Amino acid sequence: MKRGQISVEYLMIISFVTFVVLTILGISLFYSTQIQDSIKFNQLERFARKIISASESTFYAGQPSKTTITAYFPRGVTSIEIIENSLVFSVESASGTSVIAYGSNVPIEGTLSFSSGLKKIQIIAQTDKIEISET
Repeated sequence: MKRGQISVEYLMIISFVTFVVLTILGISLFYSTQIQDSIKFNQLERFARKIISASESTFYAGQPSKTTITAYFPRGVTSIEIIENSLVFSVESASGTSVIAYGSNVPIEGTLSFSSGLKKIQIIAQTDKIEISET
């Protein structure tokens, strides 16, 4: 009788500990994906703001001006478009695909690839616009 009671109590303790550990793992997985998405969006905003800031200062400096910047481009971006003075990004996150646009005060044109990693971006002032390209 004593052995059976000890075994049942042991199984109850092990099952309770397993339940607590699995609950903690589930919660941490949920919050880690939110934190990863937050980091991704912050890196993307920093990338876009760096390009726009350099574009505006190069445009106002005049035509022969040229700037090269280095910026980190995060993973999970599925497309980049430059539409009507805006950088438009499509980003995959835990909640689905998000489209984010960052506006510029100067006319910008060009193409950028959406491969992740460190990028060197060349910004060249034209007479009426800024040309953005990767080097």
